[in-house]
Amino acid sequence: MHGVRGGLAAGLLFVLPGAAVMLALSLIYATLGDVPLIAALFFGLKCAVLVLVVEALLRIGRRALKGKAAWGLAGAAFAALFFLSVPFPLVVLTAAIIGYLAPHAFAHGSHGSAKNDAPAVIDAVLAADPGRPARLAIGARRAGYIGLALWLLPVAALLSAGGTYANVAWFFSKMAVVTVGGAYAVLAYVAQDAVQSYQWLSAPEMLAGLGLAETTPGPLILVLQFVGFLAGFRAPEALTGVPGGIAASALVLWVTFAPCFVFVFLGAPWIERLQENKALSGALAAITAAVVGVVANLAVWFGLRVLFRDMQAVQLGPLGVELPVLTSLDLTALGLAILSAVCLFRLKLGVVKTLGVSAGTGLLVRLALGLGA
Repeated sequence: MHGVRGGLAAGLLFVLPGAAVMLALSLIYATLGDVPLIAALFFGLKCAVLVLVVEALLRIGRRALKGKAAWGLAGAAFAALFFLSVPFPLVVLTAAIIGYLAPHAFAHGSHGSAKNDAPAVIDAVLAADPGRPARLAIGARRAGYIGLALWLLPVAALLSAGGTYANVAWFFSKMAVVTVGGAYAVLAYVAQDAVQSYQWLSAPEMLAGLGLAETTPGPLILVLQFVGFLAGFRAPEALTGVPGGIAASALVLWVTFAPCFVFVFLGAPWIERLQENKALSGALAAITAAVVGVVANLAVWFGLRVLFRDMQAVQLGPLGVELPVLTSLDLTALGLAILSAVCLFRLKLGVVKTLGVSAGTGLLVRLALGLGA
């Protein structure tokens, strides 16, 4: 309707309010997270997050798993991630290739290529100015190429310097490219690298960040901003602490969302033609099916770390997996997770209220136990 200006207005106003809230919550967590009262609230949040991931898994599964091929691909994606530690981008790419080559196998999982009727107001605009789409397309392509340069040039400059901020720029640029299927789909991959490889934060902190992101008035992928904030807050470089956290937070926002604007501006003029391509529709349907397995892996990853205090590496033949130490079961976490499930599935309280109930109950439990439990 309004070309580049409309796209910028819609995109920026979708992201910035939530980003401002997430920055404030990240600052509170980084500076006050060790305070017993605050830690107790975050403990309740982490327990509720497990239930939210399970709810997302069920919701996506109902939509995507229609047919034996979709179920098989979801199971294969889970096994590849959980047992073989296959990188998430490779799982998505493989699913896309399978769907592209055999689109008929995922026809039931596809949303179809039929176009919705354009609103009357758009029809009126086109009737009054038939050349408008072509002019907007030219502007969109120009904006896309400018955005591509504005995204990649700062990343290249940081990579030449090296250090924490170079790692942040490179890692989250990759996330922007492979975040297919929503935030839940990529979080296990983020957690694996951010927690285990870069050691920017711990697994419980990753859970707390997801809980905070659920409370913001913006996209769930803002959890990446929380991860970036902690990376900068703990950076060994001169720019560290709160200034480092703010700088890394802004960097994550830029390299996460700048590519989204690029993809939209470059792809929007072609979207109707792409929707009519059966092979591409099959690829997208296959990716959606694989995402169910990816989110299932995330649910297991989070669940084990919420409910058990200790994990151990176990070799199952040629496969190596992390399994919980059963004696380390956290009964308080289990109780809060069950409470969250009742609130979300039985009482239908919604996400924010469920998070509030779990956080508040976690605080009361810790107060009753003297905050040290």
